Amino acid sequence: MIDVNEQIKIILKGVDEIIGLEELREKLQQGKSLTVKLGLDPSAPDIHLGHTVVLRKLKQLQDLGHKIVIVIGDFTGKIGDPTGKSQARKALTTEQVLENAKTYEIQIFKVLDKNKTEVRFNSEWLSKMNFEDVIRLGSKMTVARMLEREDFKKRYENQMPISIHEFFYPLMQGFDSVELKADIELGGTDQRFNLLMGRMLQKEFGQEPQCTIMMPLLEGLDGINKMSKSLGNYIGIDEEATVMFEKTMTVPDNLIVKYFELVTDIHPDKVAEIKKSLEEDSINPRDIKIQLARAIVELYHGKDAVRDAEERFRTVFQKRQIPDDIKVIKVKNDDFNLSEIIVSNGLAKSKNEFRRLVTQGGVKINEEKISNIEELKLASEIIVQIGKKKFIKIITN
Repeated sequence: MIDVNEQIKIILKGVDEIIGLEELREKLQQGKSLTVKLGLDPSAPDIHLGHTVVLRKLKQLQDLGHKIVIVIGDFTGKIGDPTGKSQARKALTTEQVLENAKTYEIQIFKVLDKNKTEVRFNSEWLSKMNFEDVIRLGSKMTVARMLEREDFKKRYENQMPISIHEFFYPLMQGFDSVELKADIELGGTDQRFNLLMGRMLQKEFGQEPQCTIMMPLLEGLDGINKMSKSLGNYIGIDEEATVMFEKTMTVPDNLIVKYFELVTDIHPDKVAEIKKSLEEDSINPRDIKIQLARAIVELYHGKDAVRDAEERFRTVFQKRQIPDDIKVIKVKNDDFNLSEIIVSNGLAKSKNEFRRLVTQGGVKINEEKISNIEELKLASEIIVQIGKKKFIKIITN
């Protein structure tokens, strides 16, 4: 087992808040493998790097020799987590929950070692509770304590309805920790109340309280908003290595260290060196971002993909050359319509958008900017470049 101080250093990397650190240290000093819990409410299974912040911390704990238990909230998911909502969240059907759970299982094992991870469904114990068990669980918590939760508090003050069953979501999530006898539970900062509920209920049931580790939310590529697919500021874990590398190179300079801390497994001592170099201006942030891009791509695509993705980036973005893997299409002279070709091949969302890009100087034909597609002279072979990233070769006959 790794030295306790070294474990604590790795565990604390990137953490926003930890409660029960001294209790955790005592458990680690006993040299036993700890049970680490993550509860997932399977309502949005499409994972990007923002979602992997907690998963990466789990992987670090897994590599330290601790037991990872993923609790799929198939039972709680049918209630819906009201966290951060101004009204009750619509409950999912059993079919929706199970379908989302399958997707989650596939995606989480892109980060965690499947052979060392236990997956449990909380219907395993929650669905077996009778009404007397539910009443006893409810008696462990007061309404006043529930109304300390910010979303419940706001709804109560604004005289908006709160259904009794919504109070049971944090209770049930907390009871999952009792059932598993969890030593550690992870979650985002937005889950603080639910995570602490596990500690409180464990004490009520005569167990040692779990340590709660809260990870910060990750800003997206815009540097402002939380990473989100709907905002387009994300890096998806299923994206191609070249796309992942290129997107990482657009991370704002002020977020470089945070990305190293939250979405890579780089050792905290190395991250501290990177932070110092940036603060002292002894290294170009672009060079650090290349290290970041390498680390992220390797996690999801392997070392060989890193080499190819970096070479493409250097070719296309630094040397401004045409990539070797450019898409090639062939059309007949009579069928040639540049706007239609661009839209149908996904280089622009519409003909109007393409025309706007042309007038803004964002389109090149054979490396020359064009300002009017109507004046385009047809050739047997043309290479179209839109912006910095999009290329297509059109061959006419």
